[in-house]
Amino acid sequence: MTKQRTVKDQVILKGVGLQTGKPVSMSIKPAPQGSGINFIRTDIPNKPLLNINSISLDTSGSPERRTSLAVGSMQIQTIEHLMAALSGLSIDNVSIELDSEELPGMDGSAKDFVTAIRKAGIVEQIEPRPVLKIKEPVWCREGDSLIAVLPDDNFRISYTLSYPSPSIGTQYLSLMLTEEAFETDIAPARTFCLEEEAVELIKRGLGKGANYDNTLVMGRSTPMKTALRFPDEPVRHKILDLIGDLYLLGMPVKGHVVAIKSGHKLNMELVKKLKKGA
Repeated sequence: MTKQRTVKDQVILKGVGLQTGKPVSMSIKPAPQGSGINFIRTDIPNKPLLNINSISLDTSGSPERRTSLAVGSMQIQTIEHLMAALSGLSIDNVSIELDSEELPGMDGSAKDFVTAIRKAGIVEQIEPRPVLKIKEPVWCREGDSLIAVLPDDNFRISYTLSYPSPSIGTQYLSLMLTEEAFETDIAPARTFCLEEEAVELIKRGLGKGANYDNTLVMGRSTPMKTALRFPDEPVRHKILDLIGDLYLLGMPVKGHVVAIKSGHKLNMELVKKLKKGA
């Protein structure tokens, strides 16, 4: 059995939130085994703590286009890229302190989080990692979007993305998630939107921290003012988001996740179902 892990030294990252545009300083600190992943808002009196295993996963009032957690009026937004990095690097226990409501967007992927954590170091703890082994198929569906998880001895994801824009079209990727595969093939993939979506998001007050460096704005045939890191970068980012959302289970999954046009809302519906059966 693999052992639980935490970071060796403190990680400090600064930036702005992709959606709110608010400046934020964040530190990722070592934590004892069995403590899980905890977010702490240092800008709020008494520094309230939010443990991912102790919250409701009701998404009805969640902000759109990102995964956010809430306890009462306290929110922590756009956690999925950091959660994906923690999942991809097999890190179980950390305290994440931040002085604003949204995590730093960095370059719009998980790459900067992975690089910073690798630089700080990762240490193995004594206790074994809990693992959620899928024994029977579990699925959720909404319209033409579907997500299911099937029994498998490894963690696999097969994702189909379909957009009407020729700059994206239909993309499919299936891979077994190892640390190496995550760091090389998934972590660098940036968040994206269509050019027409970007205009509408700005009208609704979103994307205040987005720019052409941290967001792929897909034009008619190519991304605007940047180059793709992968020919199929959008589907890779969808897998990145899915990895981060699934890690709200608080443990790794042994199973084959099959997703068709699934987003944060449907991902979280699957997480809720899996939590009930865990």
